[in-house]
Amino acid sequence: MVRVRFAPSPTGYVHVGSLRTALYCYLFARRHSGVNILRIEDTDRTRYVEGAVENLLRTMEWAGIGFDEGPIEGGACGPYVQSERTELYREHANQLIANGHAYVCFCTPERLDTVRKSQQAAGIPPMYDRHCRNLSKEEVDSRVAAGEPHVVRLRVPIGEMVRFHDMIRDDVEFDSRTIDDQVLLKSDGFPTYHLANIVDDHYMQVTHVIRGEEWLSSTPKHVLLYQAFGWEPPKFAHLPLLLNADRSKLSKRQGDVAVEDYRDKGYLPQALINFVALLGWNPSATEEIFSMDELIRQFDLERVNKAGAVFNREKLDWMNGEYIRKMTPEELLPLVRPLLEKRNFVASDEYVCSVIKLMQERVRTLWDFVDFASYFYITPDFTTADEKYKSKHWTPQAKEHLGALLPKLESLETWNHDSIEAAVREYAEANGMGAGKLIHPIRLAVTGRGMGPGLFELLAVLGKQECVTRIQHALTSLA
Repeated sequence: MVRVRFAPSPTGYVHVGSLRTALYCYLFARRHSGVNILRIEDTDRTRYVEGAVENLLRTMEWAGIGFDEGPIEGGACGPYVQSERTELYREHANQLIANGHAYVCFCTPERLDTVRKSQQAAGIPPMYDRHCRNLSKEEVDSRVAAGEPHVVRLRVPIGEMVRFHDMIRDDVEFDSRTIDDQVLLKSDGFPTYHLANIVDDHYMQVTHVIRGEEWLSSTPKHVLLYQAFGWEPPKFAHLPLLLNADRSKLSKRQGDVAVEDYRDKGYLPQALINFVALLGWNPSATEEIFSMDELIRQFDLERVNKAGAVFNREKLDWMNGEYIRKMTPEELLPLVRPLLEKRNFVASDEYVCSVIKLMQERVRTLWDFVDFASYFYITPDFTTADEKYKSKHWTPQAKEHLGALLPKLESLETWNHDSIEAAVREYAEANGMGAGKLIHPIRLAVTGRGMGPGLFELLAVLGKQECVTRIQHALTSLA
């Protein structure tokens, strides 16, 4: 049976790259009727962030990514939090020392720093110089018994080629001379990622390791550990990097990278999932909108690209807009309502639904229903009006005609799109002018903006009294 794991570290926000990894694990597991495991890798206590696990769980739930085994779900291979498994790692580190595949190192941070700087000055890639690799067992035992701080390092064989197959990159090999004698167990007794994830993947019966390309260079160390333990390694699949538009690695310095940022900025989870799924993989040359079920049915790791995938924000905006337009105003209402409350905008559900329906074809995020349509909830602030639009359309003649049109609008017994349009066009025709000469100043008076949904639909939603009041206000206050 296929068993995959998503194994994040609780170090803060959830990176969109982590979301893609979690998604691909989920799709692969569901595609093959397998098991999707969540494991929390919290052994690096210096980087642990309080509340990060809870945030991760909320984010995965929001994104619609479920797990079959994990800290919440439980399972036969638990516990699923690495800090609760530390004794298991120590036992296996000792096992590696006993069979000669690891050794105890007493080098201080100061010595390691000196060695690293010396290597850098000489133009040599920094690696541990294996100073403690051949200490006698007697010396090691004596120094450990004396309480001297130490770590456990992997004894990388010298002069060998380490080979493995990657489902995305085919056959990969590394010269062992380029592989560091990696720390496996730190001086605080906690394991590094390299030891813990190997031990956990084995005992959790993981069949496929799906992770980012940044872990590719660590994989030969992991292969050596599997060999040292005499275990069958899982199949590996290293996903391409996510890139900025300039093809640099996606980073927070150049824009949003946290899933929470996109959630808070009004992106729908199904849109973000659809978008992220296609960063490096696409099942169709012509289609781009896929439901989660469609992604599951078509997902194939071997069709994931090797090349980095550009994170195109404009495409995400387009895709989010497409998903918004597929929903009904009633479905969007509970998503928009909290945003209105953050702006202290008060309106009935019926009114908000009418605004959503009117704006739906024009928005790209949920916040657009609020910030681009604020005039539906508050009187416009003319101090921020588009000056170019105002100077062109808010002329003395326009004000005069708008003042003359106002009583006709007030007298309308029926206030809807057709009756408003008829009144405006009748006035324009009677005064030998195009309707646009009235439409633009009315829009400015009522919304304070030069663009938006159709004017007559907009006026109908706002209501007669509100429109009349705003036009009166504009005529007396808008210079």
